Amino acid sequence: MLELLITMIERIGIIVTLAFLLTRFRFLRNMLNQEKLDRKQQWTAILFFGFFGIIGTYTGLSVNPENVQINRWMTELTIDEAIANSRVIGVVIASLLGGPAVGIGAGLIAGIHRFTLGGFTAIACGSATIIAGILTCLFYRRKKLVKLRTAFFIGALAEALQMIIILIVAKPFDQALAVVNIIGIPMIVANGLGTALVLLIIKSVVSEEDKAGAVQAQKTLRIADKTLAHMRSGLHTVSALEVCKIIYGEIRASAVSMTNKTDILAHVGLGDDHHEAESPIKTKITHTTIERGELMIANYDSIHCQVENCPLGAAIIAPLTQQNEVIGTLKFYFSSESAISNVDVELITGLSKMISHQLEIAAADKVFQLAKEAEVKALQAQISPHFLFNTLSTITSLIRINPLGARKLLVSLSHFLRRNLANTTETQITLEEEMQHVEAYLAIKEFRFSNRLTIHYEIDQSALSQRIPPLTLQPIVENAIIHGFKDKEKDCLLEIHIDKQEESVVIQVIDNGKGMPGDIVEQFTQAPVHSEEGSGLALYNVNRRLVMMFGEETKLHIDSEPGKGTKIHFSIPIEEVIEKWTG
Repeated sequence: MLELLITMIERIGIIVTLAFLLTRFRFLRNMLNQEKLDRKQQWTAILFFGFFGIIGTYTGLSVNPENVQINRWMTELTIDEAIANSRVIGVVIASLLGGPAVGIGAGLIAGIHRFTLGGFTAIACGSATIIAGILTCLFYRRKKLVKLRTAFFIGALAEALQMIIILIVAKPFDQALAVVNIIGIPMIVANGLGTALVLLIIKSVVSEEDKAGAVQAQKTLRIADKTLAHMRSGLHTVSALEVCKIIYGEIRASAVSMTNKTDILAHVGLGDDHHEAESPIKTKITHTTIERGELMIANYDSIHCQVENCPLGAAIIAPLTQQNEVIGTLKFYFSSESAISNVDVELITGLSKMISHQLEIAAADKVFQLAKEAEVKALQAQISPHFLFNTLSTITSLIRINPLGARKLLVSLSHFLRRNLANTTETQITLEEEMQHVEAYLAIKEFRFSNRLTIHYEIDQSALSQRIPPLTLQPIVENAIIHGFKDKEKDCLLEIHIDKQEESVVIQVIDNGKGMPGDIVEQFTQAPVHSEEGSGLALYNVNRRLVMMFGEETKLHIDSEPGKGTKIHFSIPIEEVIEKWTG
């Protein structure tokens, strides 16, 4: 019995080796990754594992109750012989992986084949094989493999069931009992062990696939992180070259190339001496990819390289899309078509989709920036009419009482409006220009306030080169004069402080006017506050433009109490302003 067990384990080694070789085939890997097999896959799996069971029969040992005879291949039996075999392994694995249809189908193929070999156990063993395929389906779990000890138990149980059926069906009973005594325990142990070993190999394939997928995902994410900054500017020669360099450094390919719809934008790797950037696309299959929007694989002939001995013998060409339109291609080159693996195809498919998404984001970001700039222009334009109407009202009153003063005021107004119109076409100006604008405004206002208004400047001259949004200080100053000094008959004091600190420029406008209640203060930066003077809209617009251009850190801060004046201050980070201006 021990000798038979050892010999059977040796024969099972053949089955295990065959199982390892078969796991290299794409079919089995696909089957392991499929949640549900289609009809074609089911028939392929049935034939596959049915053949597996037949091999298990042929690698068995012929057994006679009087003698154990070992043959290399079992092709036929005498009436007194039975087979110690590993047929049930293929049927059990078929049920565990493919489910009822595959398990029963494989059991029928292996069982019917066993009928044809003869022997007094032919009917019993053939029936037992079919029944094993049916009962093993009870252990099937979709997308989840059983544990190894469970696999050992299932394999041993299926073989034990066969021993019982032999005792019930095979005749004469004494001969059946003698055979079971000889082969029962060795076959139960060997087939249980063989089932566990085959499943162990299959589990290693699943683990290998998972690890390869994880590595590929990690690589794709790393490439995505490195290429995003370049793709934000769109698809052109500079961005394409940087992206090709990044991808070439990360993947296994002879060269990487990117094109638009007509020209090669970049080529990195072998063949860069003649596959040159900014030259027309010569490969017909590339044009086909652009026309169809489908991934294509090119061999040496379809690459159409006009240079002899070109090292690039094959290529994977994937489309790059934007708004559902193909705008270019991503190409991986290889030394030969045989060097292309399924992993390479999956990788370039994922990368082309990723880059296409990045281009979509870049396009959307560009539209957002244009809309943002348009909103800024609109907000700036809203401020100019507000000031103009107030100034014209002042000039109208001066014409009657001080014609010369009105004339000077009109000249100041013309200079102010010229600067005001120029500001609506700019997104940033220097603080020096903004202060000239504010001083022109205050010169106009002094005509109205006569000797009631005192202006105090405390300005760090080194901060005047700092850039800020135009029409930022003037509306704040206007708010102080029109709203803060309303009904104030004398001693109106307005202070403007500009201080350059280590990382920011701090700007303050302080008045000793009538101040505002706390609930009104909170509303100014949240939504336009409608008033007769319109100052609420002005402050709201200023705050909106500051936040839109430089972020929440630059929003207006308003400190005010009724009867105690108002202080409005904000700061602009120096580095952020420089980056936005130069970028």
